[in-house]
Amino acid sequence: MSWLWAIILGLVLGLIAKAIIPGKQAIPLWLTVIFGMLGSVLGNWVATGIGVNETEGIDWMRHLLQLVGAVLVVGVGDRLWAGMRAHRKRTT
Repeated sequence: MSWLWAIILGLVLGLIAKAIIPGKQAIPLWLTVIFGMLGSVLGNWVATGIGVNETEGIDWMRHLLQLVGAVLVVGVGDRLWAGMRAHRKRTT
């Protein structure tokens, strides 16, 4: 069941990150989910590092860090994906 929640969270964070980043991102939905999951892991790692991963009530700071991580990963991943696609078009 935890994988299902990870996929759902990755989808939500990835879509929100794509909405925050200006311009159109060319990454497919499956890659958006993976990047959202990676951003969530990155945000959790940072939250643990600064000591805000477990708080009373809703962990707003951890969720914000997960979103920031997703924005970073989606932004970088989109640039890499676009570069790979452009390189593949030039070679064929």
